[in-house]
Amino acid sequence: MNYTSIKDIDSLSEWVKEALKIKKNPLKHKKLGKNKTLGMLFFNPSLRTRLSTQKAALNLGMNVMVMNFTNEGWTLEFEDGAIMNSGASEHIKEAAAVVSQYCDIIAIRAFAGLVDKEKDNAETVLAGFMKYATVPIVNMEGCTGHPLQSLADAITMEEHKTKHRPKVVLTWAPHPRALPQAVPNSFVEMMQKQENMDFVITHPEGYELNPEITKDSKIEYDQNKAFENADFIYAKNWSNYNDYGKITNSDPNWTVSADKMKLTNNAKFMHCLPVRRNVIVTDEVIDSENSIVIEQANNRTYSAQLVLQKILKKIENREKKKEKRLLK
Repeated sequence: MNYTSIKDIDSLSEWVKEALKIKKNPLKHKKLGKNKTLGMLFFNPSLRTRLSTQKAALNLGMNVMVMNFTNEGWTLEFEDGAIMNSGASEHIKEAAAVVSQYCDIIAIRAFAGLVDKEKDNAETVLAGFMKYATVPIVNMEGCTGHPLQSLADAITMEEHKTKHRPKVVLTWAPHPRALPQAVPNSFVEMMQKQENMDFVITHPEGYELNPEITKDSKIEYDQNKAFENADFIYAKNWSNYNDYGKITNSDPNWTVSADKMKLTNNAKFMHCLPVRRNVIVTDEVIDSENSIVIEQANNRTYSAQLVLQKILKKIENREKKKEKRLLK
């Protein structure tokens, strides 16, 4: 069992319920991960993802090994049939096979380069490990998705919703750097799995996400109109998908301000963090009682723990079946 996309969730509502049970008693399955090792491979930096996933593994009794490929590992080659007479020192075929011998689960973080859309959409690093590793793979944010974050977002909204069918708004906000579409992509896919929520995406014209992901999700180009009567505001920047990886709009009027929040139904403010204060959102909003970004970050542990727990149970069942066959 891999967890590389929000699409790997068969029933979002059931997964959220399970995560909330884990949150109440995170050490209940401490023995499940005994003598099992999680290998965490980082091709890009991390704070919440690294610490929350590591904490989740420790809660399950796992051993954890962490490697930063940016300064600790050999440069990898991912192309089959490549003549390796230049930069890359090791092929993914050997690297994935070797790491699989050391670890029972491999978790990978590899961002989009935001230069080659086709290459990013192919998820070169993640796909390479999925192809050549012999153990389950967990996506700690790839080029096109961040499924651990979106699962944590679902858990957070379930805890804070106050009515049967809340209105949820994903709003673009300005940022000085070009950022990937991974977080908004997975948030959109997660919202499409929600049964009782109204969902609106708002962004400047020309900043549409991949239409294969947004599908028939409602898009509103007027941010003020989108905010009206909203119960949750999720702010996130992403670079231009059509003019790939470019910043073609930096309009400060899209910053989430207190005046914008007054248009809502006393909405909760969400963001995956890290956040550029007074660019993405004003201090007044992120420091308000309606800001739930810290709780949202805390739920990253339980989304990761649920995923690892499900994979460990699959491994346990497989090992029991193998043991039974050997005893026959």
